[in-house]
Amino acid sequence: METHDTHNLDETIALGRRFAQRLSAGDCVGLTGQLGAGKTQFVRGVALGLGVDDGRMVHSPTFVIAQEYPGRVPIYHLDAYRLADPVAELVDLGLAEMLADGVVLLEWSDRAEDLLGANAWRVAIEITGPTDRRLVFSRTP
Repeated sequence: METHDTHNLDETIALGRRFAQRLSAGDCVGLTGQLGAGKTQFVRGVALGLGVDDGRMVHSPTFVIAQEYPGRVPIYHLDAYRLADPVAELVDLGLAEMLADGVVLLEWSDRAEDLLGANAWRVAIEITGPTDRRLVFSRTP
């Protein structure tokens, strides 16, 4: 387990960029944290680190459920927040196929923990101040 503290939005995005260097096709990253914790901002950094040209194209998929971004590998940004049956709906969306060729970043992953599988990354984001965040990274062996 690793813990990183960030003190502003730019540091959270920069941490995501650095974390992206650990990822390759087939990796799943489950993100948790309350509304406004910075899950999408962290994903923006990961997307930039994976080769997305413009971080402005990264938006919360809360209402569309899934976004795809072109990088050195396809990046699938999913959100389980509004799903009535997150496990079934994410399977129906093609989660297995997404993992076969890209990186999956799942916000509100605690709603679909069973889908993360072995070796998935977990990133828990905690608000520790107005712009401060604590990010805890873990990976199931």
